[in-house]
Amino acid sequence: MAPTNNYPKYKICVSGAAETSHCGKEAFETAEELGREIARHGAALVDGATTGFPYWAAKGAKEEGGIVVGVSPASSKLEHIRDYELPIDHHDLIIYTGNGYSGRNLLLTRSADAVVVGCGRMGTINEFTIAFEDKKPIGILEGAWGTDELLKEIIMKSHRAEEMKDKIVHEKDPKTLLDKLIAIIKIEESRDGIK
Repeated sequence: MAPTNNYPKYKICVSGAAETSHCGKEAFETAEELGREIARHGAALVDGATTGFPYWAAKGAKEEGGIVVGVSPASSKLEHIRDYELPIDHHDLIIYTGNGYSGRNLLLTRSADAVVVGCGRMGTINEFTIAFEDKKPIGILEGAWGTDELLKEIIMKSHRAEEMKDKIVHEKDPKTLLDKLIAIIKIEESRDGIK
């Protein structure tokens, strides 16, 4: 299903917890499979150049021969490694924003065509709400971690659930999630006259 023009057609942001002690063992395998599926779908993976759930997704994408772009909160490679203590492996490119975590989150979600949310904490919820406000296609990966249930509650209490119903996908299987999410992106591009 790779694009015929030899470059990734879509950019999929992976959002999830950097500290994953609450996620359970299943989260790492799920994140790796998510990364592999992003690559199999001919898309580039964009993440926060961090540890935890996004890191394992990046690892899976690279194992599948995919492209991974990180968006760092740091202003330089040195600051990224020394001050933020973040990894640089499993990435083809890291963009150093110098905007801290909240500024990075905005650039991260806006640089992608869709956002996939896995096991997460406050930063993940922040990335979700930015994508939600921007009306981006969003995939919520269901699992034993509880983030998916919390996001369902936020959506229902947002008073905009109806408005976003065709843009949010809830799935446990990464392949099914990506199939549906990319279909949404294609529909939106077609509607907007993008080929």
